[in-house]
Amino acid sequence: MSDTAQAFVRLVKIMDELREQCPWDKKQTIHSLRSMTIEETYELADAITNQDWQGIKEELGDLLLHILFYAKIGTEYKQFELVEVINGICEKLIVRHPHIYGNVKVNDEEDVKRNWEKIKLKEGKGKESVLSGVPTSLPAVVKATRIQEKAKQIGFEWENKEDVWKKVEEEMNELQEAIAHKNQIEVEEEFGDVMFSLINYARFLKVDAEGVLERTNQKFIHRFKQMEYIAANRGKPLSDMNLEEMDAIWNEVKKQRITS
Repeated sequence: MSDTAQAFVRLVKIMDELREQCPWDKKQTIHSLRSMTIEETYELADAITNQDWQGIKEELGDLLLHILFYAKIGTEYKQFELVEVINGICEKLIVRHPHIYGNVKVNDEEDVKRNWEKIKLKEGKGKESVLSGVPTSLPAVVKATRIQEKAKQIGFEWENKEDVWKKVEEEMNELQEAIAHKNQIEVEEEFGDVMFSLINYARFLKVDAEGVLERTNQKFIHRFKQMEYIAANRGKPLSDMNLEEMDAIWNEVKKQRITS
């Protein structure tokens, strides 16, 4: 048995022991674990954003524990066994990679993704739409990207990024019209359309909209903290400054090229 296999068996054994002996672990249900699993996933996302490899390693361990926890509970409720979870994903990967385990030929990653979506549609078992597989709980930016990617796989897609940008401009014009009409419901709807079209444009630029927005968030946080630090050192907190004074410090921080 390889070191990896031995380590996995050890973790499964520990999970069994905790479930049987630890009062806290014995009490958990799939519902009580849900929010904690989401939190662990976001902690992993933070580590990835920061390229914190040590953090990634630790958070992967936490998520693996959660996977085994759900599998253990599933076994207790006689719904499925851990071996079924593992074999299930193995079979799914084999079926959805016919270019590796079959005779299908592909030219690039787009062919792979297209085949993947076609196979998923065939597996649909009653799904009414190609979009049915998009989780409702996804963050909005990620969800918009996945919706667009799925629509693309059946050919509902612009041909080039110039056409996509025209759509962005069209939506921005409609937003300006809604603002001029002072109709808040229209403004919100058109603002959503602008965001959706910008996310679509990001795809054509091969930009991860969620990822770059988060990096911009982090850049703003860092620069703002630098502003607070500079202002405090000068004896006048930001809250006592007017916008012009704050903007001057902001530009000072930007010139220092503080971006992380």
